[in-house]
Amino acid sequence: MLDKTDDLSVAVDNWLAQFEDALARPDDGALKDLFHPDSYWRDVLALSWTLQTINGRDAILETLKAQAPQAAPSGFAIDPDRAAPRQVTRAGTSSIEAIFKFETALGRGDGVLRLIPDADDGNRLKAWTLLTALEELKGFEEQLGVARPRGSAYSRDFRGPNWLDLRKASADYADRDPTVLVIGGGQSGLCIAARLKQLQVDTLIVDREERIGDNWRKRYHALTLHNQVQVNHLPYMLFPPNWPTYIPKDKLANWFEAYVESMELNFWTGTEFEGGSYDEQAGRWTVTLRRADGSKRTMHPRHVVLATGVSGIPSLPDIPGLKNFAGTVIHSSQYTDGEEWKGKKALVIGTGNSGHDIAQDLHSSSCEVTMVQRSSTLVVSIEPSAQLVYTPYNEGTLEDNDLIATSIPLQLARKSHALTCDKSRALDKELLAGLERVGFKLDFGEDNTGWQFKYLTRGGGYYFNVGCSDLLIKGEIALKQFADIETFVAEGAVMKDGKTIAADLIVLATGYQRQEELVRKLFGEAVEKRVGTIWGFGEQQELRNMYVRTGQPGLWLIAGGLAQCRIGSKQLALQIKAIEEGLLPR
Repeated sequence: MLDKTDDLSVAVDNWLAQFEDALARPDDGALKDLFHPDSYWRDVLALSWTLQTINGRDAILETLKAQAPQAAPSGFAIDPDRAAPRQVTRAGTSSIEAIFKFETALGRGDGVLRLIPDADDGNRLKAWTLLTALEELKGFEEQLGVARPRGSAYSRDFRGPNWLDLRKASADYADRDPTVLVIGGGQSGLCIAARLKQLQVDTLIVDREERIGDNWRKRYHALTLHNQVQVNHLPYMLFPPNWPTYIPKDKLANWFEAYVESMELNFWTGTEFEGGSYDEQAGRWTVTLRRADGSKRTMHPRHVVLATGVSGIPSLPDIPGLKNFAGTVIHSSQYTDGEEWKGKKALVIGTGNSGHDIAQDLHSSSCEVTMVQRSSTLVVSIEPSAQLVYTPYNEGTLEDNDLIATSIPLQLARKSHALTCDKSRALDKELLAGLERVGFKLDFGEDNTGWQFKYLTRGGGYYFNVGCSDLLIKGEIALKQFADIETFVAEGAVMKDGKTIAADLIVLATGYQRQEELVRKLFGEAVEKRVGTIWGFGEQQELRNMYVRTGQPGLWLIAGGLAQCRIGSKQLALQIKAIEEGLLPR
């Protein structure tokens, strides 16, 4: 394998030149010689106008031959403004990694190439992984820092509307409907609205909370983000350099307010989306919005983006006998602060992040707490174990790291996370052994793939330890298994051994229903069936119905953590813009 930067660049330049030449002559066999037999290609809109991952040389060649002629990719070259070609190890395999740029008939793209030697072909360097990702549409580029609105300092209209007047008129929608209506004003809603704003697509965010940021502000008192600040930036506006490593919920909520103001996003608070229907012929929705004052507004956007997150409707399981309990029962989404339960007794049912954090918060308020485990749970220490998956973000630029994260195909991501999970288990050996001693049931995800794949497939089932596991091990918070509960009575939970665990409060940290339920609630069963399964990975090895066109025209979904929304929002916005400009059919 090569090791000098110049040599690496020459190897990459040679491959890119041969690739471009072979794409123009896809049937002469030259293309086949460029890919390793065990290779992967991920395309993000550039050639396919969707998100797709193709495994294996033969399948890659077949798909390239089908999609390249219309997309007409060309101009492949190492991007001088990105990280230089380098030797890296990804998913346990050493390779040459390079970021390149290219063009298509409709846009400009960036890509990531990884080369490894083919032992069966004289160790010739061949593509192991290839990413082709659309970055912008020709003629519809984002004008960031290039063409600032200017005007002359001496040509002000002293009798006309000023900036504030224009902003109010834009946000009021008194005489027009938005092109895009975004339901939900959390990170996913802000990210997609900001992207569309820069593409000059008229977009309105609606959220039922009274204040921008309340989706974070109203969560339990002690909450902070569980991953670090450098991973969590919103598009276009980085967090200030003096921010803490782990962002407190209220600080993030206030930033959301500042972001909406600074990015000039149109946002209606106190607004409930009551439902909508789609007119196939007109290509528009008819939706009903209920404002804070009780008035209703009917709108006809061409696109509706459901940005309510992976977690939408609270899941309230039918627990036998729970109705007999005489105390207070709340879902974790309703929990605020442990101080009101000082000196009381509480049962927390559920052992994910929310369950642990609420149990620890109650304990800190001198509440006697018992956690009830319903199923096995993955536990990692918040440092360093939980942060291992974000190691690339500790150096380099955000743009490079987002592109590299996008470039890892599903199978290799699973392998990489399994290796990371092994490392975290070794680092957390004493913690995990202590949990097992007190009867805590552990797991490490499907095929040992760790916490992030649990999130990507089921939206939870893990805990980042910030101290609650230690309290369980010490016995300061009690642990019981849900299977050992016989029933509930007025005083609390009756165990199968006849003992009663007294409680004043029961917190159901039982997660949320799948997004399909929210789609059905808002748009009806027919739309839900048209859309199909949401979240988790489908046959194309991509998150199902996320950031791409769904089976329901005009309906889009975006969800995930801040990094996922930052990346996915660009992909979603480009598709909506392409449809609006007639580059994609509706």
